[in-house]
Amino acid sequence: MIRFIKNIPGHLFFIYSMLLFVITMLVVFIPIWLISILPEPKRAKALHIAFQCWMGTYLTLTFSPVFRKGKEHFKKGKTYIVVINHNSLADIPVSSPWIPRPNKTLAKIEMSRIPLFGIIYKAGSILLDRKDGGSRRESFSKMQETLDLGINLCLYPEGTRNKTGKPMQPFFDGAFITAIRAQKPVMPALIFNTGKIMPHNKVAWMRPMPVYFHFLEPIETEGLTLDDVVGLKEKVHKLMETYYISHLKNKA
Repeated sequence: MIRFIKNIPGHLFFIYSMLLFVITMLVVFIPIWLISILPEPKRAKALHIAFQCWMGTYLTLTFSPVFRKGKEHFKKGKTYIVVINHNSLADIPVSSPWIPRPNKTLAKIEMSRIPLFGIIYKAGSILLDRKDGGSRRESFSKMQETLDLGINLCLYPEGTRNKTGKPMQPFFDGAFITAIRAQKPVMPALIFNTGKIMPHNKVAWMRPMPVYFHFLEPIETEGLTLDDVVGLKEKVHKLMETYYISHLKNKA
């Protein structure tokens, strides 16, 4: 009973946050739908502004402001594969909108089937059906096309949310294959506190906290071949995990 009473504020805040998400989504739905008709890269640029306005409002009203560090690592005229740790569903409104430049994310196709939200979801994503090998191959082509247009990629190399209790799960190869094939730099990025805002082990529960989004120095891939995928993946994983552990204690 004591535990139930203790969790009531978190459940109430979850209801408030979800209602606010739906209300703000309805406000931006038509503008985003209209933007989705534009050709690339105009679409990505306009969507980035729209998503920042939407999520900036939403996160402010849910008392979870985003503080960024390392924006100076994004150099004018360069395109990056931004790889991010993944602890919570709350990562989604933080990651893509708060990367300083227009970007697309690789996203599971199931979410695109949600009424109304699915239209917004598809607008800024490269959809992937994990059960379909053809979809996986097509996603690599679409990621390359995105980079060729000067649009950054926003990828979660862990693949799914980290529910292990460890700082970070092992990485899959996809992001690093893409980076080497395109000869584009990988930019490691860490999100802090989203796992506390919306923990995976609590149902319909949230709490407000500031979110910290740190971008680290990019790692160049020029001259690397597909033989270097594992080495690059392990290098980025070690760098991100070390940084995450060393800074975690400073994030309330």
